[in-house]
Amino acid sequence: MVNLLNLLCMISLPFVFRGSKMRENLLVFFLKGVISILLDSYVVGTKKIAYPVRPFPKIFSTNIIYDLLFFPILSVIWVRISYHDKWSSLLLKSLIFSVPMSLCQWWLEKNSRLFEWKKWSVFHTFGSVNFTLFLVRGIIGFLKRLDVMNQESITNSINHCSTQGN
Repeated sequence: MVNLLNLLCMISLPFVFRGSKMRENLLVFFLKGVISILLDSYVVGTKKIAYPVRPFPKIFSTNIIYDLLFFPILSVIWVRISYHDKWSSLLLKSLIFSVPMSLCQWWLEKNSRLFEWKKWSVFHTFGSVNFTLFLVRGIIGFLKRLDVMNQESITNSINHCSTQGN
């Protein structure tokens, strides 16, 4: 199952990073990876979740495929499809991602040995998925506003210089 997830992630990478917003997509991808690995490391370190089956078990205590590939790819897709949305649409789209992911993890926890929930539940997964989706989306929204303010500042400077020259 872990190998299948890895293969699916690798196949999807070229399709996820197509388009004009490559820099933003890469930022979402890496930002989500950092947030996921930090959150997952904390959760594993406090013994709320364990990953008996994981890549490089002597090096990593978390499932790095999930933290550094799968979840970041889903976050790039989510930011792309919610890029211009208002809060109501944003909430609905977050549920479209977080509910199936939470239910899938609940089913996998019961029926596989990929991970074990010790002090964790489907509600924790639901909350953490939504929290991290909105955190990344909020940071991207903030950066978009900074870009707009920067462009306005440049435009105002150019206009000011051209009126000074006349």
